[in-house]
Amino acid sequence: MTNAERLMRDDYASQALGIEIINAEPGDVTLRMTVRRDMLNGFGITHGGMIFSLADTAFAFACNETDTVTVAAGADITFLAPTREGDTLTAHARRVSRTGRSGIYDITVTNEAGDTIALFRGRSRTTNMPLD
Repeated sequence: MTNAERLMRDDYASQALGIEIINAEPGDVTLRMTVRRDMLNGFGITHGGMIFSLADTAFAFACNETDTVTVAAGADITFLAPTREGDTLTAHARRVSRTGRSGIYDITVTNEAGDTIALFRGRSRTTNMPLD
């Protein structure tokens, strides 16, 4: 079982969002989520928090590369295009840098046409706690 699978097993928020693991390698993870009606905001487009959650989950799974818990030290996102109900979003996370206990990961969120709809950068910090 990969670390991503171990994390997803107990990640009830990501399960509730319908997030699926497509590929999971240390420092490189791809996830997918289909936008549902309950994920839309008052404008009929995907709520930014839902897109952030998908990207943040990809970040979490990518930065937990070892058997030690790694958490977010910070993150930011830029929304580039709207998505709507029924769209399938893919988040691809990749390690940019990992030095000591600190890491930087870039996550690109695309729609089913391959258009980039959001860019996310996460900064991680590794703890001393074992990843169960």
